[in-house]
Amino acid sequence: MLFKDYFSKQANIYSVNRPTYPRELFEYLASITPSKKIALDCATGNGQAAVSLAEFFESVKAIDASQKQLQNAKARPNVEYKLSTAEKTDFPNDYFDLITVAQALHWFDIEKFFNEAKRILKPNGIIAIFIYTNFISDSKIEHIIDNFYNNIVGKYWPPERKHVDTRYESIPFPFDMSNEFEEIRPPSFIIKTHWNCEQLFGYLESWSATQIYKEKNNLNPIDLIKDEVYKVWDPPEAEKELTWPLYLKIGIKK
Repeated sequence: MLFKDYFSKQANIYSVNRPTYPRELFEYLASITPSKKIALDCATGNGQAAVSLAEFFESVKAIDASQKQLQNAKARPNVEYKLSTAEKTDFPNDYFDLITVAQALHWFDIEKFFNEAKRILKPNGIIAIFIYTNFISDSKIEHIIDNFYNNIVGKYWPPERKHVDTRYESIPFPFDMSNEFEEIRPPSFIIKTHWNCEQLFGYLESWSATQIYKEKNNLNPIDLIKDEVYKVWDPPEAEKELTWPLYLKIGIKK
C-alpha cells in the first residue's frame, strides 16, 4: 500500500527534535489495559511511544512505513520494529492488548486502519489515539510561531493536517458510530519540556510544511523568523518551558 511520506527526508531531525510524551500517559494506558502481554505502536517513527510502552508491556511491536524512520528508532530488548503500513499488517486476528497511534492517524486511510485495528485487537483490548497541536509558552514566542505556522508555511501543510488543527474532531471515530467499541474518557495529560532557541528551531525543522517550503522555494523558512525569535528569546541559550496539551481518543473493543 502506498503512503504519503512527509518525514523520511528529515528522519534524523525528527528523531532528536520532537517533544517527549509523559510517562504518566503510558502508565495510564497500561492501567486500563486488561492484559499487558503485547502492544502495537503504529506509525512509530523513531519509536518514542514504543519505547515508553516497553516499560509497561512484556512485548511491543512497532511498525512504520518509512524505512528511514525505523533506522533512527531507539532499540530496546522487548521492542521489535517492522516495516509495515498501519492499514494492512500480517499480524494474527485478536492479537494485541493495546494499539497506539501517536501524532499520525491523520496520515492514514482512516477507515481501512480502524478495520485492521478491529481485526488484530483482542476483545476488551484498548485502542488509544493521541496528538498535540501548537505549544504554549511566552506570548511573544507564541505570536511568532503562530505567524510561522499559519502564514509563512501555512499553505505548505499537507491537507491532512487540518485534522490536527481540529484536534481530531473532524475524524469519524468508530467509537462514535459503532457498537463494536466503547469510548473511554481519559484524564488530561500534557507534554512539558525546557528548550533553548536552537532546540526550538530543530523542532520547526521537523515539520512537514517546513520541508515542503524548502523544496518549493529553495529557502529555509526558519531563517525568516530567526532574528525575531532571538529578540524575544534572550539569551538564545536560555531554556524556556514549552507545553503541549495532549488530545486523546480511547476505545475498548467489545
